[in-house]
Amino acid sequence: MDTIFFIAILIMSVVIHEVSHGFVALRFGDKTALYAGRLTLNPLKHLDMFGSVLLPLLLVLSHAPFLFGWAKPVPYNPNNLSNRKWGTIAVAFAGILVNIFVAVLFGLILRFSLGTVVSESFISIISSIVLINLGLAIFNLVPIPPLDGSKILFSLLPGSFYPIISFFEQYSLILIVVFIVFFVDYLYPILIFLYNLITGLATTL
Repeated sequence: MDTIFFIAILIMSVVIHEVSHGFVALRFGDKTALYAGRLTLNPLKHLDMFGSVLLPLLLVLSHAPFLFGWAKPVPYNPNNLSNRKWGTIAVAFAGILVNIFVAVLFGLILRFSLGTVVSESFISIISSIVLINLGLAIFNLVPIPPLDGSKILFSLLPGSFYPIISFFEQYSLILIVVFIVFFVDYLYPILIFLYNLITGLATTL
């Protein structure tokens, strides 16, 4: 039951992450996501079977220290943005910022409810929401395509970096797998620090 619960929270967290991309793109003049019917919180419109279900399930069952996943990317056309450079950066940041907002909101709820009579299940639910959204925000800042961090970084780099950008885009799947296998644990201390900072709970999780 805990596994299903964790995956359900993750799915809704990645859904709001993706929908926020579409809404910010719309704000900058691109209606691609709107026409594709992706500006909805209906998870069935966004699920990626591997990234939204199978990978999170594998991570939970293997007791991995870092839970993450993804949904089908909400489509947008950078050529339709009123400002391609800053519009692309804003669209990329939107998902990260909405996950941080959710984490802070529920983290503060947890912080200010600890002095009251609350159940263990309440603390567990709120903690899971905070942890999962922080994990998504941190993971998506990694500058490897197709993660949001790559769109932010590549938009800021001058044209002379095109060969490097092209290399990262060409071998993105391999780079992602290498990062997950060998480097994702290095994000764990950041997750712990932010969780403790927001909730006020001194824990190593």
